[in-house]
Amino acid sequence: MKKIHAEILSMQVIPNVDEGLAEKFKLMPYQRSLGLFTTTIDDIGNTAADEATKTSDVEVVYAKSFYAGAAHASGPLSGEFIGIIAGSSPEEVKSGLDSIRITIENNAYFEAINDDVNHVLYAKTISSCGSYLGEMAGISKGQPLAYLIAPPIEAIVGLNAALKSADVRICEFFTPPSETNFGGGLLTGSQSSCQAAANAFRDAIMNMAKRPLDY
Repeated sequence: MKKIHAEILSMQVIPNVDEGLAEKFKLMPYQRSLGLFTTTIDDIGNTAADEATKTSDVEVVYAKSFYAGAAHASGPLSGEFIGIIAGSSPEEVKSGLDSIRITIENNAYFEAINDDVNHVLYAKTISSCGSYLGEMAGISKGQPLAYLIAPPIEAIVGLNAALKSADVRICEFFTPPSETNFGGGLLTGSQSSCQAAANAFRDAIMNMAKRPLDY
């Protein structure tokens, strides 16, 4: 299966954020330093930001997808997603950015549906979520998650198969179309159940994509 990796377009550190800007971001008093990054795939950015909350003493304070995706970005450093992490010192946020880079470059990727790189899905099993995705899903930090994303109709067909295949429940439903015209959800259960759900999601989409008009 062909892997589709995201590209990191920018990474910046603000060592001592302005008080006015800190207020707008609703930062806590101890959150004096910010780490900012942009990347070409939003769900991979979310996954990487969450990973940083597990490996460094940082929190995700801002994360947004851009409308229409990386193909219609506002500039060469925009891509599809901006994430901002905050910590008490530049060293902490630099550590968080290092973790983000490792995740994006090595551990998180989309997959080509039936080897078509223009038709992709995301079926990522997260054995232990961080504070960011945990809050998004409404579960405790450390719980397993299946992070499942695909184009609109594929996402619904895939989620239905995933939920029926394993002892999992849906925590967050990303109704299509999202800002980037995809859809999907966050599912939780045991790690093995989340993996089974991710596999069922992938298989159902692979099968329907071969026969999109066969109902």
